Amino acid sequence: MEPESPPIPVVSTFSSPFEKSPNPKSSLRKPLSLWPGMYHSPVTDALWEARSSIFERFLYGSKDGPPQAQLLTRTPSHSRVSIAYNFSSDYILREQYRDPWNEVRVGKLLEDLDALAGTIAVKHCSDDDSTTRPVMLVTASVDKIVLKKPILVDKDLEISGAVAWVGRSSLQIQMEITQLQEQSIPSDSVVLTATFTFVARDSKTGKSAPVNRLLPETDHEKKLFEEREERDKLRKRKRDDQMELERGGRKLHDDVGCLKRLLAEGRVFCDLPALADRDSILIRDTRLENSLVCQPQQRNPHGRIFGGFLMLRAFELAFSTAYAFVGQMPCFLEVDHVDFLKPVSCLLLTASIIHASINVFSVLYGKCVELLY
Repeated sequence: MEPESPPIPVVSTFSSPFEKSPNPKSSLRKPLSLWPGMYHSPVTDALWEARSSIFERFLYGSKDGPPQAQLLTRTPSHSRVSIAYNFSSDYILREQYRDPWNEVRVGKLLEDLDALAGTIAVKHCSDDDSTTRPVMLVTASVDKIVLKKPILVDKDLEISGAVAWVGRSSLQIQMEITQLQEQSIPSDSVVLTATFTFVARDSKTGKSAPVNRLLPETDHEKKLFEEREERDKLRKRKRDDQMELERGGRKLHDDVGCLKRLLAEGRVFCDLPALADRDSILIRDTRLENSLVCQPQQRNPHGRIFGGFLMLRAFELAFSTAYAFVGQMPCFLEVDHVDFLKPVSCLLLTASIIHASINVFSVLYGKCVELLY
């Protein structure tokens, strides 16, 4: 097993676009502050500084070189990376992540998780050969982001992750956020978990590209690999079922009764509002929208919009929708699934409450349902 590298420290830095290149003799390398996506997160600054040699090859490597000839076998420990937030001592960094209730802005952490997962994916897929053309890695989906406990803004925290499963051209990365809080033990320090799926594309042809193999070493890594393998098979079955449903080959027999009941209740609101249930509200009346044009500052190393930036915007719109619905600060619990279908330039986000119970703070959901491409 390879020794783990120490956590990469995250500091509050406001780099100037006019700073000199760290290597004045090189006319090819841009200053880190001019690399794409360097303006929106201290984490990307720290990650790219720490992995500048790898990212330089991905940014400026020749696309005319041959593809990787022989796949390598990597271990999860090879790709493991962690970053440390010194919130207790760095006041400016703390202010960048603080929300109005003195907790951490979860949306910004989702953005950082995507940036770190991208670094881990790059590290696993690199072949240490400068003559081959690098693959293009993009975020395909995020599974089950679960917040186990509130994240305090005045306590140091750490984000870590490693490759957990590898297919032919895709890889899944298990991410964790840990924070030692008062009266907590190290084994109970995990506050958030998430799984990111990346896919590899040939940077020249745009077709799927094979990635390095994965060899789990510990019992925990082997168990995680098997779980991810089963989850990938389940995902493919669900995708096939969805395609069959869209083609009309399968009917929603089990859900027809529930759908008819909900539609009948909604019809009363539209046709006879005086007779409608006063404790209910139409979904469309909870809807909020936000549109924006993605700017160059939100680009990833390949010149496309960061998936983390999209998650940040979607999460904060969903949070605002929940806040407007209940009139108080909602408590975030989890994100079930995020899919990135296409690159975006002009973005229209919509959010609405799709389910609520008596205890709205525990089962309140926001959903971003529309993108313009």
